[in-house]
Order: sequence, then C-alpha cells, then structure tokens
Amino acid sequence: MRLSDFNYDLPTELIAQHPLANRTDSRLLEVKSNGDLLDHQFKDILNLIKPGDLLVFNDTKVIPARLHGKKETGGIVELLIERISGDKQAWVQIRASKVPKTGSIVHIHNQAGETFPVKMIGYDGRFYEVRFPENVFALLERFGELPLPPYIEHQPDGEDAKRYQTVVAKNPGAVAAPTAGLHFDEQILAQLHQLGAQIATVTLHVGAGTFTPVREEDLSKHKMHHEWFSIPQATLDAMKKTQDQGGRIVAVGTTSLRALESHALTGQKSGETNLFITPGFQFKTVNCLLTNFHLPKSTLLMLVSAFAGMDNIRNAYQYAIAQKYRFFSYGDAMFLCRLENTHL
Repeated sequence: MRLSDFNYDLPTELIAQHPLANRTDSRLLEVKSNGDLLDHQFKDILNLIKPGDLLVFNDTKVIPARLHGKKETGGIVELLIERISGDKQAWVQIRASKVPKTGSIVHIHNQAGETFPVKMIGYDGRFYEVRFPENVFALLERFGELPLPPYIEHQPDGEDAKRYQTVVAKNPGAVAAPTAGLHFDEQILAQLHQLGAQIATVTLHVGAGTFTPVREEDLSKHKMHHEWFSIPQATLDAMKKTQDQGGRIVAVGTTSLRALESHALTGQKSGETNLFITPGFQFKTVNCLLTNFHLPKSTLLMLVSAFAGMDNIRNAYQYAIAQKYRFFSYGDAMFLCRLENTHL
C-alpha cells in the first residue's frame, strides 16, 4: 500500500467549521457492499439499524488539553496533551520557536493570570513527556483550552464546549472527540432502544496523534501512535449475546472499531493499542461502521478503505464531494458494512 493511494482533493468550503443546529441534522451517506450509494438524513439511521443489532459507542470525554505558556527565556510555548501517562505526567506535542530542553521548566498561564510550572522530562522521538506539580486533570480544568482540530479555524467557544462532546461522554482523557458519536442525541438513542437495538460502550482516549500526518509513502514503514482503551465485561457479554442471536456489531466510529478489533487480536480488555488498519486487514468483530468523512492520506481513511473496499470508498468520497457533503469532525456521516468475502 502506498500513501498516494489514499489522497483526494477536497474543496476547503466543504470542511465543516461549526456544528449544525441539532445533532441529528446531518446527512448520512449509505455505502452498500456492492458500491451503491444512498443519500439519507441522519435520522434515517433508524431504518438502517435492525432489531437485535448492538451499537458500540466510545464514551471517552474530551479534556481541555491545549495549554499556553512561556519558557524561562520568555519564548512562547503551546502544549497539546497527547495522552496522560500518570497522575502528574503526560506526553505532549509542543509548538515553539525552539523546543525546551529536557530538565527545563515551562510556565503555564491562564487568562486569570495564574501560573504553574511544567518540567520537561523526556522525549520519545515524536512526543515530549512532562511532569505537572499536581494532578493533571485538575490543572487542565483550570488552565486548559478545548483542543479543536487544526482544520477548524475559529477559537473554541461555548457552542464547541457543548457540541464537541458526545452525549455518552463520561470518561475524561481524549484530546479529540470520537466524532461519529456527535450525531446522536438522547431522543434518537431512546428510539434505537425502542426499535430493539442494544447500546454498549468502550473507552478509547483519542490522542493528538490521530491528526499527525502520515509521512511515509510506503505504509509498512509508518509508526502508529498509541492510545489507551478499555472494554467493560458487560460490553463483551452483550457482543457475544448479539453474535449468538445473529445480530450485527455496529461500531459507532473508528475508535470503537479499533478498540474492539484490538481486543479480538490480543484478548486484552484494556491497555494501549497502536493497531494500524490498512486494506487486507481481517476484521473479526465489527460488521458495520458509522463514521464521518476523513482527511486525505490519513490512517482513518485507510481504515475505512480496509473495511468497505478501496474502490467503494474512493467512489463514495468523489460522490460526497460532488453532492457537497460536509467533511470532518462537524461534518456529515457514512454508514458502511464490511466486505465479507475479500476484506479489500
């Protein structure tokens, strides 16, 4: 597989900058296994989900993961949490004219004029490890800013604080939203339950690495970022019951899919995963996938191409652009069912 196989041209005006008035107002493109494309409104998900299906959501909660500060020399620094590695430690991405050296101090500040010191303690070749003086989550609540994706051009506001969070979010730790879940409100969840579908959750804390560009043309050389996940026993029990009764496992988002397929490969119910899914991957658990439209050359575009077929996805994206679907985090959704025979 080559990186150039997953490129496409997207008009910038199709990148959704704000959510629609209601969560369920989005459009939904159904991509059938034979390649047929059907236009829906998101509420039509009630016609695509069947009684006995199990929808698996990611219940991670986005944290205010962007921090602003200064080096001891006075230089401006921006820290973006990649993942929290301990009560007082985290891996971060750093933006600065010159990255602070290991052992040095960065002074984080907020608009109220408060400050606290962060110590640089390590570097793994991609991310920097830092130590906080007290609990990371507590300090982020006081000093952090909602980390909107780089393609959203406005500063985060009250609307983002509410809408860049799913209605099932409860476990803090993500620095990006599991965006397929953003389309659901409480009413449609209740309607799915009345339909006879079941709902379960996993937790996968989406890291900032999800936005890191793939730089290797030869995908076998790409090093995938790590993300922490956990699957409750109740979810595993619900999955087995669903499969035994002939229902489908529907992953709400690529993060739910990666957690479920990581468990299928390793047997682990929790831990870190760097599962990199490209065409040829043999899916073991997930039958259908609800997902948003993903960036060109991204690992997520590779994942959906593996799931629904490269030609199907390529055609679907061309169609979506022609029909002016809205792309990325605040954009529209796709409903895919996996290719059972070839997985390609």
